[in-house]
Formats: sequence, structure tokens, C-alpha cells
Amino acid sequence: MTIYFYKVSEFYGCFSNFSPHAIQLRGQSWPTTEHYYQAQKFLNTEDEALCLVIQAVQTPGEAAAIGRDSSHRIRADWEQVKNQIMREAVLTKFLTHLDIQAVLLSTGEHYIVENSPTDAYWGCGSDRKGQNQLGRTLMSVRQEIHFLLAQTRLRS
Repeated sequence: MTIYFYKVSEFYGCFSNFSPHAIQLRGQSWPTTEHYYQAQKFLNTEDEALCLVIQAVQTPGEAAAIGRDSSHRIRADWEQVKNQIMREAVLTKFLTHLDIQAVLLSTGEHYIVENSPTDAYWGCGSDRKGQNQLGRTLMSVRQEIHFLLAQTRLRS
């Protein structure tokens, strides 16, 4: 079975980076993983002030719009680091919020797909043949949490 998610209002909406689950990373609080991810694009660049702007905006949609604005200069290594930045944010989110961690773990070994009609990198795209990197990240995080929980049980 494949589990599809996209909209925050749906059952698996907590898998979305737009879900209202704040995270703490690098000594700072971020309203959503989308806020964190988009801000990291500008770290150590001439547009670094956008990190604070993104952190302060009300919605993840606003954060995404700023982060995707091609008039801003993103960090030179973005393509090399973006997957790791996303994974760090997603892992933190699911380690922080035990209620949604339970939802993620309840998916067992099922394949998870971000059913985005517009994003063929993080999601499956309109033709459902995209890379689904967010779904892959979620499955990797699920596996790591299973491992961490097993290690905790062994120590008890």
C-alpha cells in the first residue's frame, strides 16, 4: 500500500512541511519545518537577513514564497545541502511531537508519497513519476525513529 499526503487538513497532513508543528533547531524556534527549510537557503549569503524575515512570517506559504523568490541569492552549496537540511528538520519535528510521531510510525513499512501536483523533486509531480524526496525523507526518518526506540528499549 502507498500512503499519499499533501494537504495539511487531510489525515496524513502532519507529514507536510506546512503542518503547524514548531521545531527548535540551532538554538532557534521555527513555526514550521517549511520556515526553517526556506530560511536555510540564505544562511551566509548577502541576503542572510531574509532568515529572520522568514522566521517571523505568519504562514509557511509566506515562508515558501520568500524562499522561492528568484530575485534573492541563495547559498552556493544549496543543491548539495538541501536534502540534509530537510532531513534534519523533519527528524526534529517527529522527535519533538510524539502525537505525529505515532502517526508516522503507524504507517509501518508502507511507501509514503508527497502527492504534490507541482513539485516533482520533493513530491511525485503531476505525472506521479517525480523523485518524491520528501516521502523518501519521511521513510528514512521513520526507520531512524524505530531504531532509536529499539535502542531505548534495550537500555531499559
